[in-house]
Amino acid sequence: MDSGLNRREFLKFTATAGLFIAAGDGIMDRAMAQAAAGITEVDKLTIWILADNYYDTNEPDTKITRRYRSVAGKSIHAQHGLSYYIETVTAGKTSSCMFDFGLDPADVIGNIALLGLDIGKTNAFSLSHGHYDHYTGAVSILRQNQSRIAAGTPFYVGEEAFARRYTMRPGATAPTDLGQLSREDIEALGVKVVEVKTPVEIIPGAYSTGYIERVTSYEKVPKSQQVKRGDKIESDTFPGEQALFFHVKGKGLVVLSGCAHCGIVNTVRHAQKIAGTDKVHAIMGGFHLIVAKPELIQSTVADIKAMKPDHVVGTHCTGFRAMMALSREIPDAFTINTAGTKYTFGA
Repeated sequence: MDSGLNRREFLKFTATAGLFIAAGDGIMDRAMAQAAAGITEVDKLTIWILADNYYDTNEPDTKITRRYRSVAGKSIHAQHGLSYYIETVTAGKTSSCMFDFGLDPADVIGNIALLGLDIGKTNAFSLSHGHYDHYTGAVSILRQNQSRIAAGTPFYVGEEAFARRYTMRPGATAPTDLGQLSREDIEALGVKVVEVKTPVEIIPGAYSTGYIERVTSYEKVPKSQQVKRGDKIESDTFPGEQALFFHVKGKGLVVLSGCAHCGIVNTVRHAQKIAGTDKVHAIMGGFHLIVAKPELIQSTVADIKAMKPDHVVGTHCTGFRAMMALSREIPDAFTINTAGTKYTFGA
């Protein structure tokens, strides 16, 4: 790290911090302050969208984007899934990680090839949560690149990442089985599963949030989301959902979510607390507002606007109505996302 705690010390801190959670907010606040002193600043952050719900080869670039432009026989494929490839540059060193793996592995693998990325060089893998549109591509992607991925490369997950999940769809009388990711299948491919409960630096400058505190009154997980615990199917509160965040030098925080079932505002505020800064450079990811009531969208957009981010990029499950509201309320910050887009923050 460039200041404060080094990587080993931060990892030791995060393990200890978990013991403080039950002891009260005061102790936890002091622990978070200690962590903030050791946050690695990123000189440059690059995020590629390997999979998302939408693609348009004619969508114009912005100052932070470079879109993939299709030619005959070579096109990015969109899908109902989400996957990112991330590079950080700190102190002249480039590190990389993959965050989520999409739904259709063939399309994700094809997009990776078109974007010219080398998954064999990945330093860490991470999964936001155990839903099929985020994990299904993992086994195929790891298997294809297994001979070039270093043995023991960490695969970071949150609590209940490998649990079986269900959803109660409108009008249904029984829950729909969404399947589950097999820990054994992942470990058989030579990576090391690491469960995250408290904030941890997964590559230099990239942090997994650990348990995301619930601080807003309006961001509630719908009862339609369910998980199997033991022999019972229960409401899923996503205690293990992970987001990533980065502190870009001279810019502020970039917060990257998977689906933000815990609430995108909760997620950003949690990252602000860990990093010890209110300055938000970019909020990206799925905001899970696709079937949200208008009042939930309004509250979320109002709180995001109040954070004054430089950039807001909704992906995947953010939903058309929420996208329209974000575009209307913060037009200078809003960027429409397309699969295959490369985002660059910092130098």
